[in-house]
Amino acid sequence: MGRQASIRRWCQQGLAVVAEDASGLLGYCVVEYTFFEQGFVTMLMVTPSARGRGVGHRLLDAVAASCTTPKLFTSTNVSNQPMQRLLQKAGWSPAGLLHGLDEGDPELFYLRQPQTERIHP
Repeated sequence: MGRQASIRRWCQQGLAVVAEDASGLLGYCVVEYTFFEQGFVTMLMVTPSARGRGVGHRLLDAVAASCTTPKLFTSTNVSNQPMQRLLQKAGWSPAGLLHGLDEGDPELFYLRQPQTERIHP
């Protein structure tokens, strides 16, 4: 299935969260629940002109806040240093490494568990 078909399906199923401003679409994030019955960020995309402005961080926070499972996972290639830095800044923890998906570029998995609410006396 091509990227456009996937985006269409994600939107129709209500799985995409979008970020936009007066100039238009800044990015989107997709969470699916097919990864061991846990949430999984399948796609995070920020337009090049909006990168470095906190859009990706806000999208990750939004999907984490709306996640309906106890754990939320995502993954990125070892070569994708910008995504790794974003995930670390956004409070995600390394969860494992998988070889074999992309030849010579292992996949790093990350986990974000919901923060427990703090009750102040």
